[in-house]
Amino acid sequence: MSHYIDAIVIPVPRANLDIYKRMSAEWGNAHLRHGALYYSDSISDDAQPGKITSFPQAVQLKDDEVIALAWVVYRNKEERDRISKAVMEDPQLKESMDPSKMPFDGKRMFWGGFETIIGLSAGQ
Repeated sequence: MSHYIDAIVIPVPRANLDIYKRMSAEWGNAHLRHGALYYSDSISDDAQPGKITSFPQAVQLKDDEVIALAWVVYRNKEERDRISKAVMEDPQLKESMDPSKMPFDGKRMFWGGFETIIGLSAGQ
């Protein structure tokens, strides 16, 4: 089965990790409530600068930051488009969408949508 995945990469100040975790859980629950199959968010503990590019270079990582990597799994791109629209219009998220209240610099985050070409799982 082919899924569609959104991947989001965000530099998060260590001092704001608790706030970020609450916000991420709120957003993840909203995605699941609107039909996403899976939501996950992780922070870097082994992301080294590269010679040409890397996660730290891509987000212009500062010494007091970690990289968050969140991803959302959907049945397909059409479901992703529908769910993303519903999440963006979700009144429960209105406050967390205010750029002045985000616990990170949104100008340095990046994201993209990906069609799954291979999906493997243990026990299948």
